[in-house]
Amino acid sequence: MASRPDTDNYLSLFLNDTPLMDVRAPVEFARGSFPGAENAPLMNDDERHRVGICYKEKGQDEAIRLGHQLVSGDIKAQRIEAWKRFIARHPEGYLFCFRGGLRSRLTQQWIQEAGIDYPLVKDGYKALRRFLIDSLDNLIESGDFRIISGRTGTGKTRVLQHLPNPVDLEGLANHRGSSFGRQVTPQPSQIDFENRLAVAMLKAHHLNDGPVYLEDESRLVGRCAMPDALQERIAHAPLLILEQTLEDRTRIIREDYVENMSADYMSRDGEEAGWLNFRDYLLGALDRISKRLGGERHGKLRSFMEQALAQQESSGDVHGHDAWIQPLLQDYYDPMYDYQLGRKQGRILVRGGPDAVVGWASDNATA
Repeated sequence: MASRPDTDNYLSLFLNDTPLMDVRAPVEFARGSFPGAENAPLMNDDERHRVGICYKEKGQDEAIRLGHQLVSGDIKAQRIEAWKRFIARHPEGYLFCFRGGLRSRLTQQWIQEAGIDYPLVKDGYKALRRFLIDSLDNLIESGDFRIISGRTGTGKTRVLQHLPNPVDLEGLANHRGSSFGRQVTPQPSQIDFENRLAVAMLKAHHLNDGPVYLEDESRLVGRCAMPDALQERIAHAPLLILEQTLEDRTRIIREDYVENMSADYMSRDGEEAGWLNFRDYLLGALDRISKRLGGERHGKLRSFMEQALAQQESSGDVHGHDAWIQPLLQDYYDPMYDYQLGRKQGRILVRGGPDAVVGWASDNATA
């Protein structure tokens, strides 16, 4: 089989979800990489640190010599085996390091000595990251956006998935965007979030037609910050207002934040520890907004929540949670949302239930 050339077609890599082997050190990978990239480092963090010091003190040649000393014998063989496993799973992929220089060339050479030709990404992580930053800036500036908005608990994220060209900001940030929005798995780093967002926007632009649909989010989705320019576009884009009855909203909140979250915690941590961690999560989320609720109202809702948790633990019945969900929606979240919406009059394209919103978007998919 003919060997594939190295590539600088960054757009194709991201649009096609091309597997990427990141040979940077784990600490670099943890700061941020790309959707679908896997870390298979040439050097671990300590080795990289020592080579870096050597480079500063004695220059490149000595640093390269030290690198070869540190990554040799069994260690070298283990690294090559890890690369071979990645290549066996992803023969269509590419490897990259920070600048597409020494580390990726050396990795490529060692793989070649093991009998495999495997291409690299020219100019490495820096070029990929710069491409995504520039692309995101351009797509935010030129994009046609429509925003799905609605009171807390209307199921905006659920409906978003049925719209013609959605970009799920909460999914990309792995957070539901409220005090209760933390997920069982951690959020991505800020760089990872920005890279995920840029790739999602590229796909929305190049692979689909018509406007991009986003959920109405504040600047912070958990700890992930949206670009200021995107926040500005969201603030002025046309709105689709999703409406649900209080009964349906209560059910949606109960499903998302009680039933699903308790199941997720117990799946991750086991039944006993998972239950305790879920309980801490729910009470902690309420406590985080205690100042805004006021002492008396917070105390009352916390009491309802503790009773509901006791009932859920003893019998599995989750309906006791309605006692805190409904007043929290009506007395806390709804006034905040209604105030914000009152400042957005004149930009509403459609208002109604899920079927009305999805139907309108389908009828106006390319408008």
